[in-house]
Amino acid sequence: MTSRRHVLGLAVAGIGSIMFSSVQAQAKDWPSHAIKIIVPYPTAGVSDTIIRILAERLALALGESIIVENRAGAGGTLGMDIVSKASPDGYTLGFAAISPLTLNPHIMKVPYDALKDFVPIGSAMYSPIYLLATPKFTGKTFEDVIAISREKPGSITIATSGYGTVGHIMVEQLRKKAGVDLTHVPYKGGAQISTDALGGQFDLMLANPYANLNAMIEQGKLRPLAVGAPARLANLPQTRTFEELGYTEVNLTSLFGFFAPGGTPAAIINKLNTEINKVLSETVTQERVRKVENLVIISTPAEFASTIQREFAANAKIVKEADIKAE
Repeated sequence: MTSRRHVLGLAVAGIGSIMFSSVQAQAKDWPSHAIKIIVPYPTAGVSDTIIRILAERLALALGESIIVENRAGAGGTLGMDIVSKASPDGYTLGFAAISPLTLNPHIMKVPYDALKDFVPIGSAMYSPIYLLATPKFTGKTFEDVIAISREKPGSITIATSGYGTVGHIMVEQLRKKAGVDLTHVPYKGGAQISTDALGGQFDLMLANPYANLNAMIEQGKLRPLAVGAPARLANLPQTRTFEELGYTEVNLTSLFGFFAPGGTPAAIINKLNTEINKVLSETVTQERVRKVENLVIISTPAEFASTIQREFAANAKIVKEADIKAE
């Protein structure tokens, strides 16, 4: 005679099997229609440039079209909020720097839980950060930036792609380390900065490299004074890193990757990671990313999640020690 407990156990086991089979089927059938990737920054910047390279290759790999949608604002927070609230079915993803998750929550109120409302799919690239002088800047070198700032506090204006970005942290770290007063000019993304730079709207800018920006540097319209990178860049061999200049805390880069809404089935996450990593491993992809002076970085979902958790904790300490706030 079968006990009631045994019957219930079989019933629960049966439900579990049905749920597991449902997830398997969902992943097996996925994707069956177009996928939307939210980029939380304006068009024409580094993230927009790179995602269009990757989306083209990824669409071929998945056999479905990919729609890229730019939703800029609040240092990436607005776009990533859309991702966090999307259906966890693999059809709405995010492509962004990790700062909206690892940095923004420490300096502003964000409408999501950075460590619970997203599933990291995998990293894609890291991007160096240039310190560039615009035609408005009267100095010639990085040392001039420090000297002028000390002589005339607040007189030098420096633009970044917004509050809560790595550029914002670099400004604050430079202020603290050098003991200078720089006037921060936050934008909603990187593309408009380069346009305004040529119009003399500010003295300096911190920006990730992309095709149009690199062209302005080659034409002499913008002058590199320093770079946030592990080592000097091949395209800017004479430009010292912040670490070489004695500002290790300022020597930061941007890490970009793919994200899904929290609750997205692991089977879909793993399939996405596999296909994204295949695309990132292609020589043609790496050459196109490297052409705009960025570097492909491949990871598993677990590795990317670990990086995000580590950076979240590290940035909490940096923000507290430097007393950084959204202005």
